[in-house]
Amino acid sequence: MEKVKAAVKTGPSKIEIREYDMPEVPPDAALLKMEVAGICGTDVKMYKEPLKGAPVIMGHENIGTIAKAGRDFTKRKGFKEGDLVFVEHYVGCMKCEWCHRGEYRHCEATDWRGNPDGLRFGYTSTEKAPHLWGGFAQYVYLPWNSIIHKVPAGVAPELAGLVTPMANGVEWSLFDGGVKYDDIVLIQGPGQQGLSQTVICKQAGASKIIVTGTSKDAARLEVAKLLGADHVINVQTEDPLARILELTGGRGVDVVLDCTAGAGTFPILLGIEALKRKGGTMVVQGEMGDFPNWPLSKMTLKWITIKSARGHSYRACELALAQIASKRFPLEKITTHKFGLKDTDLAIRSVGNAGVPDVIHASLMPWM
Repeated sequence: MEKVKAAVKTGPSKIEIREYDMPEVPPDAALLKMEVAGICGTDVKMYKEPLKGAPVIMGHENIGTIAKAGRDFTKRKGFKEGDLVFVEHYVGCMKCEWCHRGEYRHCEATDWRGNPDGLRFGYTSTEKAPHLWGGFAQYVYLPWNSIIHKVPAGVAPELAGLVTPMANGVEWSLFDGGVKYDDIVLIQGPGQQGLSQTVICKQAGASKIIVTGTSKDAARLEVAKLLGADHVINVQTEDPLARILELTGGRGVDVVLDCTAGAGTFPILLGIEALKRKGGTMVVQGEMGDFPNWPLSKMTLKWITIKSARGHSYRACELALAQIASKRFPLEKITTHKFGLKDTDLAIRSVGNAGVPDVIHASLMPWM
């Protein structure tokens, strides 16, 4: 029987190359031949954590070609063999209230944290047949309830690998943050997520975009300027609040987008101070376990709206694909490095600044 190679997480910061049987494809399913699996900060964090159960094939930013599609799958989805597609990592039940509202990212059936039977690409145990649930593999199995988008003609797979961070950029800055024409925006963190937010805010007509980072982000801050940032601030060599107030004439910013990782409470506290006198909005990832001395009174007095950034919607993915296809921005500056399956460990560590230097968005190419 034909075999499928996959890079499997078998423990904290441990990868093994394993082989699985090529699965049978029933009428309501399909098989995706992987082209590119993007690697992001979430992968870096997840890679270090203990397994929740059995080993897992990571990879949730997946671009590939439909290699085989069942008759019912094609009829239901409209995709056929040979189509280049982007597959969202959410796999909703398509029956609950969240799914009917188009917010399948909140569906219990794809809640891998709270539901031991939850199905989500890049997070589901290899114990669950037919095992191929992540993009760090040559093939991925697509059940009937996969969420799939057609990659526009002329968009290379490697560039299409930016759909997930770009869709988050749309969701967080436009839908959650409400960034609009003439707004002043502070983007904290110049990783692939922060750079995607920069592109989307520029496209939306923001009048001033300020991106912050640290000394190790020097190369990324330069890319931020190429993608539309009006000003960049190194928070280790400048007083960021004083500089933000200087750049805004003392007014402050309309929207703060926190795209930092592992920076503690500092970005949130800075964001609260940097927002305008009344009515600013802050979008946060909010994955800290505790926040001592939370400045509730300051937040209340400034009438700040704080929203949690939780993934993306179907509409955000479609707009992200359109943005990539427009070629209005040099997005190739974000897709900096390619890695083969055997170098999965190095690829993940590099995105986390512990391997190859100056990696922003890594493309894992399972056939390279």
